[in-house]
Amino acid sequence: MIVWINGAFGAGKTQAAYELVRRTDRSVLCDPEIVGHGLNSMVPPAVRGDFQDLPAWRIGVRDQLAAVDSAPEHDLVVVPMTLIRPAYHEEILDHLAARGHDVRHVVLTARPATLRRRLRGRAAPLLGRGEAWALSRVDRCVSALDDDEVVGRASVRISTDHLSHDQVVEAVATAVGVSLVRPRRSAPGRRLQTLANQLRAIRP
Repeated sequence: MIVWINGAFGAGKTQAAYELVRRTDRSVLCDPEIVGHGLNSMVPPAVRGDFQDLPAWRIGVRDQLAAVDSAPEHDLVVVPMTLIRPAYHEEILDHLAARGHDVRHVVLTARPATLRRRLRGRAAPLLGRGEAWALSRVDRCVSALDDDEVVGRASVRISTDHLSHDQVVEAVATAVGVSLVRPRRSAPGRRLQTLANQLRAIRP
């Protein structure tokens, strides 16, 4: 099964994905952002754009997910990534489903004010890095992900405004029908893991 966790920047996709993998067996996390930043690093900064617009990104992500999902070592492939273009949704998720992969699309939602508060509280500013790019896209992402024609009618939406990280993970697991076999982290462990995930998400 491939579980694509979608949502605006600040919705909690990465946190939920890492914790879902930790709390389940035979699961693996695949981060399409790594592919995108790798492709962008091949060209001068002045001509870099949104890596999702690169056909190589969409084809590469799709084919790698298919390969990982087909491997006997994994029952669950978790993918955290904002995806708001219907054509790209069709090219990746619908393509995988049409070829026999069990694809579940979960959209984490939150009010714009909640997303902005979370983004401003991230670790990046502590390292001299802001979240201006993500903040500038909040309204666009919220609007797109509220449209069934964008995310697909079979998608499951989970409102995260009033949920803790643990509750989000448990809601995702329930939505896709997977069992959580490990308990929640302790509060100190959860804070450390949250910081680690935020630092891991910072790209050049």
